[in-house]
Amino acid sequence: MLLPKKLKHRKQHRGKMPGFDRRGSTLAFGTWGLKSLDRGWVSSREIEAARRAITRFMKRGGRVWIRIFPDKPVTKASPETPMGSGKGALDHFVAVVRPGRIIFELGGVEEDVAREALRLGQHKLSVKTRLVRKGQEDA
Repeated sequence: MLLPKKLKHRKQHRGKMPGFDRRGSTLAFGTWGLKSLDRGWVSSREIEAARRAITRFMKRGGRVWIRIFPDKPVTKASPETPMGSGKGALDHFVAVVRPGRIIFELGGVEEDVAREALRLGQHKLSVKTRLVRKGQEDA
């Protein structure tokens, strides 16, 4: 699983997710990609599950790029903890994803293999995504 090596601050505010992602919205490495249509948190477990599904289908042919990194810590208080006892302990890490963000990229595989691999990866993510091809990211 992807985790940050070091944190400046152990606990973070939840934050807002307004607008769209302009950075990271075009394919930079591969020929095929998964583009986010929703906004939300994608956990490091989801990213790893999607990566495994994609690489297993491709039978390790081609190349996969992960364009998001889970650098936001999420805390969780223990069950039945009364109100006013402070913020909970660190539980897991998430990547903040806005609409337009490229999540995965593929290169070096045929179109039908790329489509099916990314379709399998889509099912592992908690945000809605669509398949994009190099040069047709906006359409």
